[in-house]
Amino acid sequence: MTSKRTSKTAASKSAAKSTKSVAPGTAGKDELLQYYRDMLMMRRFEEKAGQLYGMGLIAGFCHLYIGQEAVVTGIQAALEEGDQVITGYRDHAHMLACGMDPKGVMAELTGREGGYSRGKGGSMHMFSREKNFYGGHGIVGAQVALGTGLGFADWYKNNGKLSVAYFGDGAANQGQVYESFNMAKLWNLPVIYVIENNQYAMGTSVKRASSETALHKRGISFGIPGEEVDGMDVEAVKRAAEKAVKHARGGSGPYILEMKTYRYRGHSMSDPAKYRTREEVDDIRSHHDPIDLIKKRLVEGGHATEDELKALDKDVKAIVNEAAQFAKDSPEPDPSELYTDVLVEVGS
Repeated sequence: MTSKRTSKTAASKSAAKSTKSVAPGTAGKDELLQYYRDMLMMRRFEEKAGQLYGMGLIAGFCHLYIGQEAVVTGIQAALEEGDQVITGYRDHAHMLACGMDPKGVMAELTGREGGYSRGKGGSMHMFSREKNFYGGHGIVGAQVALGTGLGFADWYKNNGKLSVAYFGDGAANQGQVYESFNMAKLWNLPVIYVIENNQYAMGTSVKRASSETALHKRGISFGIPGEEVDGMDVEAVKRAAEKAVKHARGGSGPYILEMKTYRYRGHSMSDPAKYRTREEVDDIRSHHDPIDLIKKRLVEGGHATEDELKALDKDVKAIVNEAAQFAKDSPEPDPSELYTDVLVEVGS
């Protein structure tokens, strides 16, 4: 537990270690502005969700994505229409990245009829077939097998599409992950496995939970290539994602991307995160925040002024506030909803 006594711990250094090797400036003005807006939307949405949870309007579990926005933003930017996405329970930002309506997402968080699962799924169980988002899943690692199945369907149909299965460092030691790896490589399925390594899983450092902490190497025995990426830099994520997409879509099979990222809040809203120091979190927020990084590139590159970015932030906050109001105004599900979407086996 000596790491608790240091202001800049191994986790802090690990999240930042690949930054020096990443050359900025590859994206143009419009691309950078889109990244900035998308990540800002996720950040403001999650902040509002945290407020609603504190007010008692969101019940049960609520896992916020604050700090990790560059990962899903960069990955989504490399995908094309029809590619599928599946993830775990820290899923709100993934839905927004897929183009799902903030109103429907927030209404589902609050258990309202206007939500994507009509108020029955809550924070951890939302889906959109229209947007090819196949859910956030509460069972740790379960989405990896399901995402592999989505890739199998693409391979079977020969439709040129691929699936992206997100999971965290905590899920990286689950058995079904390796069963999925084996099948995916055996058939060269078009699947990209994105490991969002935020260093702590539920609350245990990856160094205390994994004998091999370089998680991108987990596919070596199956013949699956992988690489470590600075998950705090959206441009670095986009470049790595494009490489993985080319590999998977081109028929070479699965690919593993380990995103070295960091969450600022606890594992869930009920987690005080006492397993790390405030200094460690502040260091990451001050020096490696993904939104601040793009903001700096926009301003220093002459693409936008501080006032223009403040105006954009104001617009984003208005959208989020509107979503929150929609959720508050939406009624709770009718009791009859208890009897819908239930699979009943008839006969024997």
